[in-house]
Amino acid sequence: MERKKNTILLVTGILLIIGGAIGLVGSIIAVLGARVAAVIFADQKGVGLLVFAAVLLLISAIVSLITGILGVVNADKPAKANVLIIFGILTALFSVLGNILTVAGGGTFSVLSLITGLAVTVLFLVGAFQNKKA
Repeated sequence: MERKKNTILLVTGILLIIGGAIGLVGSIIAVLGARVAAVIFADQKGVGLLVFAAVLLLISAIVSLITGILGVVNADKPAKANVLIIFGILTALFSVLGNILTVAGGGTFSVLSLITGLAVTVLFLVGAFQNKKA
């Protein structure tokens, strides 16, 4: 008899895949743009932070994509719950780090941005913990 898939993991996993794919395209463009800016404005302040933020965005998108794929594939496997929890926490950390870099780069802190960045990840973690209990 096949186990029933965890619906929360499936839905949030799909959302993370979509967000990760969009983020991957955007972050590749950002890395290329940051590289061009680094070449053109090498002597300007803040270019290093721009390049670092673009690379961090790329890594974050990849982690989000992997987290989503793992969630969808392992939604019915309680034995894989610990892996899902680890990747869910990594995704949440990247979301928080992105908000910190926004403020460090001169932007304003947005509670709404932080909440929306963490909402899907927190729901993913809820599903992973439910899967662990199953």
